[in-house]
Amino acid sequence: MATPGIHTYAEITSQPTAWAEAVRQVRAQSSRLARLAPSSYAQTLFTGCGSTYYLALAAAALTQALTGAVCRALPASELFLYPDSAYPARDKRTLLIAVSRSGSTTETLRAVERFRHEGRGDVVVVCNYPAAALVAMGDVTILLPAGREESVAQTRSFASMYVACVAMAAVWGNVPGALDFLERLPLVGERLLRQYEALAKQWGENAALNQIFFLGSGPRYGLACEAALKMKEMSLTVVEPFHFLEFRHGPMSMITPQTLVVGLLSDAARAPEEAVMQHMARLGAQTLTLGESRADVAFDSGVPELMRGVLYLPILQLMAYYRALSKGLDPDRPHNLSKVIELDVL
Repeated sequence: MATPGIHTYAEITSQPTAWAEAVRQVRAQSSRLARLAPSSYAQTLFTGCGSTYYLALAAAALTQALTGAVCRALPASELFLYPDSAYPARDKRTLLIAVSRSGSTTETLRAVERFRHEGRGDVVVVCNYPAAALVAMGDVTILLPAGREESVAQTRSFASMYVACVAMAAVWGNVPGALDFLERLPLVGERLLRQYEALAKQWGENAALNQIFFLGSGPRYGLACEAALKMKEMSLTVVEPFHFLEFRHGPMSMITPQTLVVGLLSDAARAPEEAVMQHMARLGAQTLTLGESRADVAFDSGVPELMRGVLYLPILQLMAYYRALSKGLDPDRPHNLSKVIELDVL
């Protein structure tokens, strides 16, 4: 019988290699990507399902910040079922960024097929599996085979595709030296895994916790959603993500001494975000912070803020992994889930 979580652990701890591949692939496609600049479209729309929808949320916020173009994120099912609320008038073109680990998720395939059939614009595909059906649908396709996984819950794949989306945004925004900064991240990621794995294990195995809230704002909100999903999928823990200041508008009523509040701290809005964390601690919550400096998990990366978002992921993924093991669960095979969602009704 296979050791529980053996694939998930290997995928989390090896992910910096996949980050490096993502930067290489985008650099190789940079001239083709430049011809699809978001500024040339009425909107840029990122889409995916589950984890890749949360990736889309993070990537859309980041791309708009770097390019000034209008960027949105919607689940692929919304594009297929409710196109009138997703797209502008037919004479206004959309750049669609379809993100999928497998490239065979039904909703994503149907959304891109309909987008193509209706001639709404151009498509960029980001995918981990070169032979997938989605790959042939892109005007530009970013293939990231180093992110492929055996386990069900996305960890290495998510991180690889997220780095690719950050790199694309940097290309479109003409950010000086951005790809060079991104190439520094794998070494930082490897150091963080060595430095903070014990802390991730400590929090993950804390049986006294009965609920966890993940807070992140701006481009970090999508990452907070993804961290919450990983904890929910692997460990069957009650978790929710929120924007930092929104957490005070009702959800903080849930705080007890058995609550952990995890804060994905920024540089740009550090003061109000820290104030929220301090408030939650006064209400009795336990707290864990991640950020470039002065945090429980300090990156010390020297990489600009908008380029280093992937650094929030590995330690939070390890927390979910260790919590699952401590509850006698197999992180490789989450309850009720399968690796690819394929539907017959669409």
